[in-house]
Amino acid sequence: MRTMPKAAFSPPSTVGHGSDMMPNHALVLSSGGIDSTTCLALAVAEHGAANVLSLSIYYGQKHRVELQAAHAVAQFYCIRQIEFDLSPVLRFSNCALLNGSSQSISHDSYGEQVAENGCRIATYVPFRNGLMLSAAASLAQSLYEQEPCTLYLGAHQDDAAGNAYADCSLPFLEHIGQAIQIGTYGNVRLAAPFAHCNKAAVVARGLELGAPYHLTWSCYEGGERPCGECATCRDRAAAFAANGVADPALARWTSKGLEGPR
Repeated sequence: MRTMPKAAFSPPSTVGHGSDMMPNHALVLSSGGIDSTTCLALAVAEHGAANVLSLSIYYGQKHRVELQAAHAVAQFYCIRQIEFDLSPVLRFSNCALLNGSSQSISHDSYGEQVAENGCRIATYVPFRNGLMLSAAASLAQSLYEQEPCTLYLGAHQDDAAGNAYADCSLPFLEHIGQAIQIGTYGNVRLAAPFAHCNKAAVVARGLELGAPYHLTWSCYEGGERPCGECATCRDRAAAFAANGVADPALARWTSKGLEGPR
């Protein structure tokens, strides 16, 4: 396995407290899901809430439930939240996640989709992470022109398995991390702290940090409650089950009389 250059792409250091906190700024790409919310919890622990900014991206998704979740998570931590609309860039894509797509969202697992269709699956959004990281790096340089900033991305190894999402792979993260560092005069560093972890390990870290999972949304389908059948719903359920805990969001849906996944 190739070693990641720490200056361009590396996991954050051990979580600090008090005077040990990292003094520089942090910008977290937040989708409102499990992985980015865990990143946000980690960034707050590392840098302090006053130094953390949440950035969410509307790229033409079929629903805005996940973006609403991202705003709720930002409010939980009392941090600034910015939302960009990058949907014009992807208006020609037929990705199943996007408005106007002729494709329906598959309810097969990622593994089943890769086995059937090859490495590229229907929910791959063209160069999404590259697009979002580029926008985030530009924002970081605009806000903190002469100050260091750590840019957090919640990609994990399950996303890269079978090359289902090529823009979550270690080679991609390594090289775009280097590009971000070079293009920002060394002021912005990419941190993908879960790139070597599976989703169960991400949830385990978030539970340690007290991440507000009750506010998060993962389902590809819109609606009042998750479908419980799409690939990301399956992965989420398996991650909580592996940790031996109930999904806190399911308890919230049940308390609303929605009885969990439909």
